[in-house]
Amino acid sequence: MAKARTRYVCQSCGASFLKWSGQCGECGEWNTLVETAEAPARRAAAAGAAAAVQRLDQVGADEAPRVASGIAEMDRVLGGGLVPGAVILIGGDPGIGKSTLLLQVLAHTQDRLRTLYVTGEESLGQVSLRARRLGLPRLDLPVLAETSVEAILEALGRERPQFVVIDSIQTLHTDALDSAPGSVSQLRESAARLVNHAKAKDCTIVIVGHVTKEGAIAGPRVLEHMVDTVLYFEHDIGSRFRIVRAVKNRFGAVNELGVFAMTDGGLKEVGNPSALFLSRHEQPVPGSVVTVTRQGTRPLLVEVQALVDQSQIGQPRRVTLGLEGNRLAMLLAVLHRHAGISLADQDVFANVVGGMRIQETAADLPLLMAALSSFRGRPVANDLVVFGEVGLAGEIRPVQGGEERLLEAAKHGFRRAVVPEANRPRKAVKLDMDVRAVSRLSDALDQG
Repeated sequence: MAKARTRYVCQSCGASFLKWSGQCGECGEWNTLVETAEAPARRAAAAGAAAAVQRLDQVGADEAPRVASGIAEMDRVLGGGLVPGAVILIGGDPGIGKSTLLLQVLAHTQDRLRTLYVTGEESLGQVSLRARRLGLPRLDLPVLAETSVEAILEALGRERPQFVVIDSIQTLHTDALDSAPGSVSQLRESAARLVNHAKAKDCTIVIVGHVTKEGAIAGPRVLEHMVDTVLYFEHDIGSRFRIVRAVKNRFGAVNELGVFAMTDGGLKEVGNPSALFLSRHEQPVPGSVVTVTRQGTRPLLVEVQALVDQSQIGQPRRVTLGLEGNRLAMLLAVLHRHAGISLADQDVFANVVGGMRIQETAADLPLLMAALSSFRGRPVANDLVVFGEVGLAGEIRPVQGGEERLLEAAKHGFRRAVVPEANRPRKAVKLDMDVRAVSRLSDALDQG
């Protein structure tokens, strides 16, 4: 009998090698190569069974029908609801609420879809206890405790569910491979079989994934490429609020987010997320500026805070939470070059209130205005909102969705705004605000 061939697969990046070594040659991680038996070769398709080639204009482009999940914030993140045949990967820290949210979604869709909850981490008794503690509207949910992919696929073929939750992918294994559950090869093969079933049967499958200490979903990166939607849970340590963010979505906007609050009865939707990220000080305080960030299709009001203090060490510190650290250093250089204000001997700390992460450039101008306000000890008015990108030449560049941002600010009672010249509202938009459009950094700083 021929000896089974083995390879050494990196558990961090998925690269494979013929020989073992202490360090992966692709990602540079140490002691991550694990001996894995090669999967048997798949039989080639029969001759003459090649797929037919079609013209794109002859292919139907009907909008995929969606089914509401029963939770409006979840529908927003998904792009409007559940799409038949879609595979959704959701990750987050342990205990953040992944299983809780999915149980709630299953209970709300049970009367419209045939559902199935597959657990590989908990017993059926534990799932039942959690469902009763959450006070779900329905407790007659079909559940299955199984970790074998073959057994799960057999149950899916027998029950024919339309909406399935797999909790979690790291516990599954297939008999076709000898490696342990959670290994790169098992994750890739198990996910591939679930994706094939979803596409063939128009079944929506949600896969729960563990995350690494860096916050990324554990396993090979190809796992995120195989699915249609990737969602991440985010939260600030010690806070009861949870944010679900879409980092990939073939059926909706990327970077869309839903805001929830963790309660004794599970995750509850937050109807006015902007109120979470605003302190609304009774009196204006130095170093605080309100901006409007755009998360997917939703404008959100957030408070950017900065603290500037005389440095006690030779190398002043630049610390950011919720903002990009390298961009802060660049903006401070622009402030010195084009506004003549040097903070080279000052420690600068920047923070976004509420644990929000801002990944767009609209926070450039409010960040500089907050830093200058703290440096001078002069507060910015409570009714002022600011947004705009700052270029290296000192110009204020426009950002996407300027009018929607101003409308959101006006809805929350702000009466003044500093915006880029190109984002000046058109006459057709009626705003009860004093909007001041600027084109240079020096002009913008005078408006504070």
